[in-house]
Amino acid sequence: MKEDIRLVKSDLRQSIKQMRSALDPAVKQRMDDIITDMFLHSTSYTRSDVLLTYVSTGIEVSTEKIITTALSEGKRVACPRCVDGTREMDFYFIDSLDELHPRTFGVREPEADPGRIYDSTGHPICIVPGLSFDRWGYRLGYGKGYYDRFLSRYSGWTVGLCYSACVQYKLPHGRFDRPVDRLITEKYLRLCMDSRLNKGRMRSK
Repeated sequence: MKEDIRLVKSDLRQSIKQMRSALDPAVKQRMDDIITDMFLHSTSYTRSDVLLTYVSTGIEVSTEKIITTALSEGKRVACPRCVDGTREMDFYFIDSLDELHPRTFGVREPEADPGRIYDSTGHPICIVPGLSFDRWGYRLGYGKGYYDRFLSRYSGWTVGLCYSACVQYKLPHGRFDRPVDRLITEKYLRLCMDSRLNKGRMRSK
């Protein structure tokens, strides 16, 4: 059964990547702008003081304007850096996109400065990458497991950014997979997790 799930995920990854690669650049830009605007006006973002976010590649919803806007508004912004020889990653604070350079898998990453590592302080929101999400917030990642490991010990708010055409009704997932709290597409913002879990997390802060 586990092998079957892996095959299903692999096939779905391939089809979603092809779909995204085929997007007209102008259409993609319009959808990115709408998603960015919805995120920047969401209460989960406006109430946060720390933004943890992936650095977008060509087929992903762009995070560049989100990063520059958050920095201009005085929020602390941290981006992930993969730890060599592991499937772990750490987030490091940045002051500019210029501090990011291509590294693991060609993705731009910050320098590993011990004095700038994210230490779980503040009221963070984490933008979680995903090729696809479903209606409950479960995601289809790239299959490397970096974010799965990070999210297993992260207790703050999470949000997924995705094109509506890539959203599935239900994705295969394991019992330890964690859905995002909110999903934003160019068409809607959706609360994904059980409201009782969200309320419990808010009371714990």
